Amino acid sequence: MKRIKIFDTTLRDGEQSPGCSMHLNEKIEVALQLEKLGVDIIEAGFAVSSEGDFKSVKAVAEIIKNCSVDSLCRCVKGDIDASYNALKNAVAPRLHIFLATSPLHMQYKLKMSPEQVLERIAESIKYAKTLVNDIEFSAEDAGRSDKEFLVKAFNVAIKNGATVINVPDTVGYSTPQEMRALTEYLINNIDGIEKVDVSAHNHNDLGLACANSLAMVLGGATQIECTINGIGERAGNTSLEEVVMALKTRESFYNAYTNINTKEIYRTSRLISTITGVAISPTKPIVGANAFAHESGIHQHAVLSNPLTYEIVKPEDVGVPQNKIILGKHSGRHAFVEHLKSVGYELDKEQLEIYFAKFKDLADKKKYVSDKDIEALMTDNKKVTMTSYSLKDFSVTSSKNDAATASITINTPKGLKTATETGNGPVDSALKAVNKAVGNDIVLFDFSIRSITEGEDALGEASVKLGFDGNISTGRGVSTDVLEAALLAYIDGLNKLQDN
Repeated sequence: MKRIKIFDTTLRDGEQSPGCSMHLNEKIEVALQLEKLGVDIIEAGFAVSSEGDFKSVKAVAEIIKNCSVDSLCRCVKGDIDASYNALKNAVAPRLHIFLATSPLHMQYKLKMSPEQVLERIAESIKYAKTLVNDIEFSAEDAGRSDKEFLVKAFNVAIKNGATVINVPDTVGYSTPQEMRALTEYLINNIDGIEKVDVSAHNHNDLGLACANSLAMVLGGATQIECTINGIGERAGNTSLEEVVMALKTRESFYNAYTNINTKEIYRTSRLISTITGVAISPTKPIVGANAFAHESGIHQHAVLSNPLTYEIVKPEDVGVPQNKIILGKHSGRHAFVEHLKSVGYELDKEQLEIYFAKFKDLADKKKYVSDKDIEALMTDNKKVTMTSYSLKDFSVTSSKNDAATASITINTPKGLKTATETGNGPVDSALKAVNKAVGNDIVLFDFSIRSITEGEDALGEASVKLGFDGNISTGRGVSTDVLEAALLAYIDGLNKLQDN
């Protein structure tokens, strides 16, 4: 069997999805989880695109030790230099260089002739090779490119030092049959193809990204480029959890495997959803809430007799919490630690003190604390510093016929601030009071709240998207009190705006 390398571009292509921007600390957290998941390559960003992207690529490159880290760059010397400078301290740096090869893109976007495109590819990769050894070349819009010209482009790339050639269906236009045929054609016609990896990068505009990537594996591809939860521009990218579990579940059919630790899939998926504020659809394969739920009586009876009747993937294989242990306010530190270990969390002494205190606080509010409560607790890892905002106290009065009034007290870098405001409901008045307390007119672009556990005392998770002075941030808050969750999310977003 051949090993398929997993190239994760959640931090670059995934973050380009509207509303999915991440704070530097969040990118580092995601990168460390991707390393734990076992991906082969982390695309940390597009270093030249902004100072923030450069810093995040550099930070990820310096902290990751067990997989490659790459940065995207155009066939431009300045891009390549920026990416190299961000990556130069990485254990295994990769430069990912791209240039469009389709007639449509060459004529209308690049305004370059095919000959000029080939020359630019040669110059860029030759220069990049003087900086690092591992170089990936992507032929943007390969799915709509002339096959013979693609062969020429990839021949030039390999001749000048490319170690990976990437064949993207950039606009999600192609079918599985076409992408397999294209992969086979390239492998049969490119000089030195046996020396490089052939990569699949498919977008999901027609819902075929996963199918196209798997078809390319059948055609000979040795790397798949994907994102957690399939996030990305427009309709998104190939979903990591879907292609990985397809290869694992149908290993004998694809004659291929990955080195992904599948038990980390659910936690990684949940982390991305938590950070971006983008909820996972209940029917999302592998990680959706309904992926392992059975309501039909016939299905339930069969699953109880033998899960294989209707479950081709076991929940525990992807790390879905099974609610086997229920904790409560009388549970001690030892039970809490053992429970965390059973679901894959290892904490140091300082972390244990922080999270055990959070657990006891939650247990005082809920009769039982389930696996999902613990999961929410462990992803609510905001750190309060002397320079950040935090919620001290709040009170709200509201009725059907009168405007709501909220009084909010928060810790600020300049000390305690209290403000009172009225508004159209308790949330509106409370958030206006926060703005008044901090002295900034923050714009609320989006607000949502949902239950993440069951029962009357369920935890509520609030997500917000805020804007101020041209910067955008997302915030998240969790509490059994939905108003408190909303305030915590808003203040979380404020702290991220302050760090920008």
